[in-house]
Amino acid sequence: MAPPSTISNIVGAPLQLVWFLYDVAAETSTPTLFLIAASVAGLAFGLIYIVLHIVAPKPRLPYPSEKTYITTKPDGTISKPRPLPCWYDRWHAESRLKEQSSSSTTASYPSIPAGFPVPDFGTVEPAEVEISVVIPAYNEADRLIPTLEEMVAYLDENFGRPVTSGPGSRPTSKGTGTPKPHRNVFKDASAHKRQHPPSGYEILLINDGSTDRTVDVAIDFSRQHHLHDILRIVTLEKNRGKGGGVTHGLRHVRGEYAVFADADGASRFGDLGKLIEGCEDVVDGSNRGVAIGSRAHLVGSEAVVKRSAVRNFLMRSFHFVLMILTPPATSRIRDTQCGFKLFSRAALPHIVPYMHTEGWIFDIEMLMLAESAPATPVLASDGSVIGTSYGIKVAEVPIGWHEVGGSKMNLVKDSVKMAIGLAVLRASWMLGVYRRRLA
Repeated sequence: MAPPSTISNIVGAPLQLVWFLYDVAAETSTPTLFLIAASVAGLAFGLIYIVLHIVAPKPRLPYPSEKTYITTKPDGTISKPRPLPCWYDRWHAESRLKEQSSSSTTASYPSIPAGFPVPDFGTVEPAEVEISVVIPAYNEADRLIPTLEEMVAYLDENFGRPVTSGPGSRPTSKGTGTPKPHRNVFKDASAHKRQHPPSGYEILLINDGSTDRTVDVAIDFSRQHHLHDILRIVTLEKNRGKGGGVTHGLRHVRGEYAVFADADGASRFGDLGKLIEGCEDVVDGSNRGVAIGSRAHLVGSEAVVKRSAVRNFLMRSFHFVLMILTPPATSRIRDTQCGFKLFSRAALPHIVPYMHTEGWIFDIEMLMLAESAPATPVLASDGSVIGTSYGIKVAEVPIGWHEVGGSKMNLVKDSVKMAIGLAVLRASWMLGVYRRRLA
C-alpha cells in the first residue's frame, strides 16, 4: 500500500494545476485568452484529424480474380472463371465523365424544374433479374446447407428461375411452383413497361477467404439443385470481413432488389416478402428505398432471455452508444445489426460506392449513408414535382429469428472493437475524413 504522503501528492497535483491555470488566466487579458483557447482547439482538431486519417478503415481495391465467379454447368462440371457483371464500374465511369462535364445535371432529368436538387450523377444498368441475394461466407461449410435450402425453396416458389430459350433471349421465369406475385408500387413503372421485365433470381456467395470446404459445399448444392449460373461463387483472395464481403457482392448484383442475408440462416428467409413490401412503402420519387429485418420485437422473448446476461448487457450498452453517436434517423432504428437487409436498385449508388467499414459495424455506415443521401424530387400522382425529399427512407420490419451456434464473433473483444469502430466512423464522417465523393 502506498504511503499517505504519496497519495496526498497524487491527489494534490491536479488541484495545484487547476489553481495555477486560474492564476494565469486572471493575469491574462481576454483577447489573449481567446487566442490561446482557439490555438489549443485548432491544434487538438488537427491532431484528431491526422489520427483519424491514420486509423480510419480504408477499403482495398478488388483483385482481378475477385471480379470473376464460378458456377456449375448442366453436365455437373465446374465452369472456368467468368467475368462478374458490375453495375458499379459503369456507374463510376459515367459519374466521373458527368462530373467533369460542364453541362447542368438537370439535363438528365428534363421533368424536374430548375432549382430542384437531383440525385447523384450516373444511372444504374437495368436489372436483369428480380431479386439478387448476397451471402457473405467465411468458413461456413457446416452451416451453409440449411440456409441455401430455405432460400432456394422460397425463391423458386415466389420468383421462379431465370431461364433462356436461345442466344440473346431475355430471362423468363420458370419456377418449381406457381410464382406468387408481390406488390409492386414503385413510383416509376418504367422497369415494368419494358418488353421483358426482370424475372427470376440469383444468389451471390461471397467466399471471404475461407479455409474450410465452403466452396465445395456450395458447388455440390448447386449440382444437386440444378442452380447452374444462378448460384454464383465469388472468392476473395484475402479476407475482408463481413462488411467487405457484402459491399463487394452488392457492387455486382443484377436484381431489381438486392438483399444480403447471413450464411447461418438465423433470420427467417421466408420474411423476404415483408422486406419487399416495407421497401415499396417507403420508396421515393427516384425509387430509392431500404428495408431492414428487425429483431427488436423479440426483446423479452425466450430466444433473447435465454442468452447470457453479459451478452444482453453488451447489446443494450451498444445500442445506447449507437443512439449517442449516430444521426437522428439512424439512432431511432431499434436493431441495426440484423443480417437481413434489402435495397431497391436505385438506392445502391447512393450507399455502396461510399462504404469504408468492412468489419461488424458496416450496417451502421450503410444506414448513415442512406440517411444522408442527396435530395430527390417528390412527385404528385400526375408525375409533377411538388417538393423534395432528403435521404433514403428506411423501413424497419419485424422478422422471425432464432439463435444459431457457431458464430465467429468474440463477444467481449468484438463488442469493444465495435464501440471504438463506431466512434471512429462517426468522427471520420463529421470531420471530413470520409466524404461522399468519387474515388
